[in-house]
Amino acid sequence: MSKERIGFAGVGLMGRGMAKNIVDKGFELTVLGHRRRDAIEELKRHGAREAETARELAEASDIVILCVTGSPQVEAIVTGQDGLASAGKPLLICDCSTSDPSSTIRLATELSSKGIALIDAPLSRTPKDAEAGTLDVMAGGDEAAFERARPVLETFAQKIVHTGPVGSGHTMKLLNNFVSLGYAALYSEALALGAKAGVTPAIFDSVIRGGRMDCPFYQTFFQWVLDRDPEAHKFALANGLKDLSYLSAFANAAGAANPLGAAVRNAFALAVTTGHGEDYVPMLSDVTAELNGVSLRPDASNPD
Repeated sequence: MSKERIGFAGVGLMGRGMAKNIVDKGFELTVLGHRRRDAIEELKRHGAREAETARELAEASDIVILCVTGSPQVEAIVTGQDGLASAGKPLLICDCSTSDPSSTIRLATELSSKGIALIDAPLSRTPKDAEAGTLDVMAGGDEAAFERARPVLETFAQKIVHTGPVGSGHTMKLLNNFVSLGYAALYSEALALGAKAGVTPAIFDSVIRGGRMDCPFYQTFFQWVLDRDPEAHKFALANGLKDLSYLSAFANAAGAANPLGAAVRNAFALAVTTGHGEDYVPMLSDVTAELNGVSLRPDASNPD
């Protein structure tokens, strides 16, 4: 049996590596034109073709992977003018973006009447893992649709968990990001407090690293704090704020109190509204320190 034809929209920081793994592992791939021409041209050298519109992408594909910013972009690609749905053909759409679960559920219901199946399969880990094919995926949707998508997901993921019905993958992703972005806010505030008292990031790290509070997220975060490596954890603060805002909307809809979520969101909102939206998550530590009148840079001189 021949492999299904794959379409891909969103060859940004994560999508580029994902798409490259798909085509390199033997799937016929068509990619939607993107402002990152270097990524498109690289994928074309690997054997991918380019579509100019989402409709053209749908016409060339059996399964379409989306890896865009969030729900507004997903809805535009799927139901907008010349969108995927306008092709009028059966299709499986796999949304790997971090989207609003309520939008995902609504869109899946709307598409099902048109013979289009939607699963939500958001990601965890980093662009380096996307390149290496070692991402984690949490996927919600019909069992048959999930199993149909699995061979494609396996090209770029090392861990794939079926979380339940459609929308559950995006719900789990919001919870996952709440935990990880909560760590970022905690690390940042702790480092600023330490700097106030003369405890350097190096001393802080020497206590935490290798102990019970160490983890891969901590390690990439501290590649920026200690080594000033901007490539360590490439996820923008503006995207973090978007995800935390989705979490807030989800909590409100569920009638759940989430005071910690609100506090973490405010830490990110403060960074974004002071002009740091395009900075990466570990750089929240510098924003928090600066607002407290201290610096985390190795050559900094802080008050006692």
